[in-house]
Amino acid sequence: MFQTLSDYFWWDRLWLPANLTWDDLQGHDDQVYSKASHLYLTIPLGFVFLVIRHVFEIYIATPLAGLLNVKEKTRLKATPNPVLEKFYSSSGKHPTQADIEALSKKSGCTPRLVERWFRRRRNQDRPSLLKKFREASWRFTFYLIAFIAGMAVIVDKPWFYNLREVWVGYPIQALLPSQYWYYITELSFYWSLLFSIASDVKRKDFKEQVIHHVATIILMSFSWFTNYIRAGTLIMALHDSSDYLLESAKMFNYAGWKNTCNGIFIVFAVVFIITRLIILPFWILHCTIVHPLDFYPPFFGYYFFNLMMVILQCLHLFWAYFIIRMAQKFITGKVVEDERSDRDETDYSEEEEEKVAAGAAAGTGTKNGPLTNGHPVLNNNHRKVE
Repeated sequence: MFQTLSDYFWWDRLWLPANLTWDDLQGHDDQVYSKASHLYLTIPLGFVFLVIRHVFEIYIATPLAGLLNVKEKTRLKATPNPVLEKFYSSSGKHPTQADIEALSKKSGCTPRLVERWFRRRRNQDRPSLLKKFREASWRFTFYLIAFIAGMAVIVDKPWFYNLREVWVGYPIQALLPSQYWYYITELSFYWSLLFSIASDVKRKDFKEQVIHHVATIILMSFSWFTNYIRAGTLIMALHDSSDYLLESAKMFNYAGWKNTCNGIFIVFAVVFIITRLIILPFWILHCTIVHPLDFYPPFFGYYFFNLMMVILQCLHLFWAYFIIRMAQKFITGKVVEDERSDRDETDYSEEEEEKVAAGAAAGTGTKNGPLTNGHPVLNNNHRKVE
């Protein structure tokens, strides 16, 4: 049964143009072609990346955070309370006013103490500034190295300057060692991102991030199976061109270097728009949708690859909306609030609460509300898809 399923899955007509079979992609005359078995290595390498990341965060990112004076905000811990903890774990982190009144009676605390307890408890679950900085510095390091390596892989190739060259001779295109390691490294890294997504800082666009990682892995793997290697390297390098800028802006944001953060973010927004909203749809998608038809009739692999590219482009539009809006507020000098970021809530002491209540009674208009955790922008991840 498994052999039958495998035969159907690897049916030539699904992956290759008409009149071509897998035998045509067998290595000969010192030529090596991409094979599915090459990608088995990427899964264990994904776990290796997790180990490298752990070492990097401890011995490089943490000392760097100290040098940049990344400071943690003091968080008051919620007093242990079984009644409130049970509600927090099972019913929700944001009780309604009716819930607060009921919990007040059950726990013996005043409604104000119950509200304060939930504020502190929510703050305890929020990731620390150091954790965010370490994650951003790890991604910055990888994306910067990947971008430099990607440009080194493609800049001397004829298809970098003439996109029609991507399909010349397809699919009988030999695999270069540089292309092999570029693919293996990038795909392994994305496996590591997928493995660690549950323990990483959870963003409000968590579902989009999962879709992004899965779509990226599927697209990269599929492009490898169908020998879309030339197109794949162009797409990866294009995406890597802006990612390190975003992560560096986030690092400076966590360090409190607001002007540096703002400047880098503007540059990132410009690069993102040019690469993801102009070059990708009007050059790269044109290359993968239109040019191939001059060399071979469309097949399942052609349709599937371009469908995944369209999905990725939709995700780019989703993130571009937030990026453009924040960049516009930067330029106009307005206060920027990233509604997708998860910030610490104000936690008043008992004396401060009494002052606030007295001020409200006197008509001062003082009210409780969220405090920004460092710069309000870039506390989230507008990560790309490739």
